[in-house]
Amino acid sequence: MANRNEIEIVKGIYDALNRNDISAIMEFFDPQAVRIEWEGLPSEGTFRGLSELRDHFIKGRSTWAEGGCVPERLTVEGNKVVALSHVHVRLNNKTEWIDGYVGDVFVFRNGKVTEFRSFMTEDEALKWAKANK
Repeated sequence: MANRNEIEIVKGIYDALNRNDISAIMEFFDPQAVRIEWEGLPSEGTFRGLSELRDHFIKGRSTWAEGGCVPERLTVEGNKVVALSHVHVRLNNKTEWIDGYVGDVFVFRNGKVTEFRSFMTEDEALKWAKANK
């Protein structure tokens, strides 16, 4: 079961992402971690291991001119933390802001994130977390 420390880890991941501290983000992940983003996103795909995750975070974060992602609600579901994340970013060379919500799931083992999945909605994220115990 996820605990208070794992909730703080999820907050730490978002904090590091928002300040573009990729090295700090990587400290929270297991060496065999997997990152999955849904089909249709510019950053869609499955990324395995720290090297692919690092490259994925660098590539995605480098597109931001300003803004960030803020977890507004964190729900524990077994060994998972589900985050309702408010995304409010302006991309490089754009004047319009992207503003919306996504559901992120962080799966933990031994205090490290082993899987990080993003969903279009918090409901989809919660449904996946409950079905994959």
